Amino acid sequence: MTKVSTRWLVVAGIAVALLVAGIGSRYASGDPDGLTKVSQDHGFASAGTSHDGPFAYGGWSGVVGVVAVLAIVLVLVLFLRRRRSSDEA
Repeated sequence: MTKVSTRWLVVAGIAVALLVAGIGSRYASGDPDGLTKVSQDHGFASAGTSHDGPFAYGGWSGVVGVVAVLAIVLVLVLFLRRRRSSDEA
C-alpha cells in the first residue's frame, strides 16, 4: 500500500467539492422542499422578498459557498496554529 500525502488529499477534496458544487447543482431537483414547500403549502411564500442575482442560483452559489467555507477553515487553522505556538513558548 502506498502512502498518500495529506496535501494531495486536501487538494483532491477541494477539487471534488468544487466540482459537486459547480456541476452537480445543475442536476438538483427543481421541486421545492423544506421551508420552501411549507411556505407554499401554508400560503405565505409570497410574503418574503426574492433575492435574484448572478450568484443566487446554480453552480456559482455552490462554488462561492465552498470558497467561503475554505476561507473560514483557513482562518481557524492559522489562528489555532498561532495560539499553539504561543502556548508552547
